Amino acid sequence: MKVLLTGATGYIGSAVTEHLTAAGHQVVALTRNSEPQPARGWHAQLVGDTSDPASLAGAVTPDIEAVIHLAPPSGDAEVDTAVIEALATPLRGTGRPFVYTSGVWVLGATGAAQEVGEEAPTNPIDIVGYRPLIERRVLDEAAEGVRAVVVRPGIVYGRGGGIPAILVDRARTQGAPEYYGEEGVRWPTVHVDDLSELFLAAVERAEAGSVWHGVGESAVPVREIARAAGRVAGVAGDPKAVPAAQVAEVFGPLFADALALDQSVSGAAARTALDWKPNRPGAVAELESGSY
Repeated sequence: MKVLLTGATGYIGSAVTEHLTAAGHQVVALTRNSEPQPARGWHAQLVGDTSDPASLAGAVTPDIEAVIHLAPPSGDAEVDTAVIEALATPLRGTGRPFVYTSGVWVLGATGAAQEVGEEAPTNPIDIVGYRPLIERRVLDEAAEGVRAVVVRPGIVYGRGGGIPAILVDRARTQGAPEYYGEEGVRWPTVHVDDLSELFLAAVERAEAGSVWHGVGESAVPVREIARAAGRVAGVAGDPKAVPAAQVAEVFGPLFADALALDQSVSGAAARTALDWKPNRPGAVAELESGSY
């Protein structure tokens, strides 16, 4: 398939590009400027900016057989809705896939429930407050003949990037590993290459109107991630809890709330229905012996 990919230059987009091309697909990257980037292995490059929906007019040409929307949200619900409209409308009536990237933060804190699935109601924290509305807008395209799919990644790690890299940097600069929120906070996690394979499975065979959790490990104690980050940074000792007010000063209140969010989320549905097989090292193992 010829796949239009937004966010193609990003952390996840770079990995998704590699997995799509390895599977024989052609990636048409949507980028903010026309500067060529031949090393990325794209089939073609288009100029457009997802913060400016008008710039996307004509991006989904008749030869585009799928769209994967990986670019981060703008922070404006009207803008993001207009982006969905611009990218999905040309696919109507074709049965071609439109895969939208959301995230497990739309579920909010999962509390005592263990490994909540895709059927769980959304209860988004403020940083993703309107994201469920965008998910719904995407899924509504299924009634218009688009194979509309939503993927909700967990905390992404691997290749030296993602939020765990922040913990490594903080441990190095603060001289001690640290975590945020209560001692028992857990993160659902996924290796960036495993996640890329889920996007590949979604674009190839996920059903219209479906939602999938991209989660390899359902609930990793953040203290253990922080401890491993400290070892990577060459800092010994037990991780220290950082007070909420201090976290907000460093990261801003919205991201601080996300870092302190306790969740246990299942990725089992994609394993069963899409034959997704996440098999990379877990988050702690990757930190200790992998790319960081």
